[in-house]
Amino acid sequence: MTTHQFLSPFQFNNGLTLKNRVVMSPMTTMTSFYNGMVTSDELNYYAARAAGPELVITAVANVADSGKGFEGELSVANDDMIPGLTALARTLHQNGTKAVLQIFHAGRKSNHHILRGEQPVSASAVAAVYPADSETPRAMTEDEIQQLVVDFGDATRRAIIAGFDGVELHGANTYLLQQFFSPNSNQRTDNWGGSRDKRMAFPLAVIKSVQATIAKYADHPFLLGYRISPEEIENPGIRLEDSLYFVDQIKDKVDYIHMSMGNYKRTSLNDKTNTQTLLSQFAAHTNGIIPLIGIGSVETPADADAVLADGGTLVAIGREFLREPQWVQKVTAGDEASLRFEISPNDMDELAIPSVMQTYLKTSFHDVMHFSND
Repeated sequence: MTTHQFLSPFQFNNGLTLKNRVVMSPMTTMTSFYNGMVTSDELNYYAARAAGPELVITAVANVADSGKGFEGELSVANDDMIPGLTALARTLHQNGTKAVLQIFHAGRKSNHHILRGEQPVSASAVAAVYPADSETPRAMTEDEIQQLVVDFGDATRRAIIAGFDGVELHGANTYLLQQFFSPNSNQRTDNWGGSRDKRMAFPLAVIKSVQATIAKYADHPFLLGYRISPEEIENPGIRLEDSLYFVDQIKDKVDYIHMSMGNYKRTSLNDKTNTQTLLSQFAAHTNGIIPLIGIGSVETPADADAVLADGGTLVAIGREFLREPQWVQKVTAGDEASLRFEISPNDMDELAIPSVMQTYLKTSFHDVMHFSND
């Protein structure tokens, strides 16, 4: 039987232990109630997948009503959400699996329809380049920024009460934490913008707020993770050296770094002379200091092995867990020949994929889902 490094145990610096190094990456389900409460469809979806990977990161939850980015999104914005989130954490804790709640604010990646008539907010009143019909947000006031820092802390408190094992700050995919760091979306001239260090002020304040909440309320090892996109394609925008600088500033303040990209083999989008993988370049800044979660089109055991060989500490798997919920169990049993790398639309109910998510996968993610009837 082939021995895979990703099946070996791992311990975080705070003492939390994993029996394997496989992470289920956060994937949008669009299945929560209109107000962000957890539905039974979500619980069934996670229950079908939770017993294999040792760490499951949920779909993103907004920390404030103004931060909702799409319909069917989880919320951790008020105490009414705690009972549903408790049920979700309990569902994920199968076979000792650890549960991490991903939290965020969408910022300018929302619109007045989703926000029930309210204008989106961001660091500055600058519309996103993509999509072309993006709405111009309203620049946040000093009081709003300070309140949102508190909101991230309050969301963390709720995650602790609900029984989660950590929170992950979604600072990727051009959401608000990234918007404050980006010279494209942050054109402020006060203490929250301007130089690269000043553009880091908001993410650092959020991290500090979450750290303080964990210290006050958590009575067991509780993770603080940070997800980051390596680059932006906008000009001006975040470049690779900016993200690596950012990682250097936070790697002693969080428990892990989680990359966000479509393929673990990816190289720089902006500098074609840089032929090293982004994963290996991030690993050079995190190795021996903080765990790094590698991700991106990981489907086969060979892919997972390659992520760790290139510098990842843990390997995140997303779409493959939709097609094959028993991926870890089959690999562990030496039954790799039975792994499914295609998915039939006719099997999605049996795979406990919520109906609204099925539509989402058939449209927005059709080209990467490997549907067997294409």
